[in-house]
Amino acid sequence: MTYQPNIKLLNGKQHIFCDWRRKFVRLTPEEWVRQNILHSLVEDFHYPSAMLAVEQPIRVGSVQKRCDAVIYSPTLRPVCIVEFKAESVKLTQEVFDQVAVYNRSLQVDNLLISNGVTTCFCRVQPSTYQILEAIPTYNDLCRNK
Repeated sequence: MTYQPNIKLLNGKQHIFCDWRRKFVRLTPEEWVRQNILHSLVEDFHYPSAMLAVEQPIRVGSVQKRCDAVIYSPTLRPVCIVEFKAESVKLTQEVFDQVAVYNRSLQVDNLLISNGVTTCFCRVQPSTYQILEAIPTYNDLCRNK
């Protein structure tokens, strides 16, 4: 099955249906990447759709933030933070630092960062990241979680 986005015009602007938020949202370059990567996780890597939370609110210190997406294990433990950028945005240290700030709250073992052209899946190590060659399947991600 290949993802077929549901796009429509609302107030003269393109909107895309987000299956996880169950509503049409403004179709920005970042939203295009989000929808395509999330659907790829479900279709290609067997991630259960119900274990993906989009625009997940978190608290970092006293500040309310939102993760682009969080992946949960079958025991409902967060296991991966997902950060999306538009294709025109390079995946720099600044992007990794942004996700690292979110991880202060969630303490996950994995990070997935993508701009739709480049995708990095990382295991969080004590003082660095181990970049994997491929995105693991959901079962591999959640093994022992």
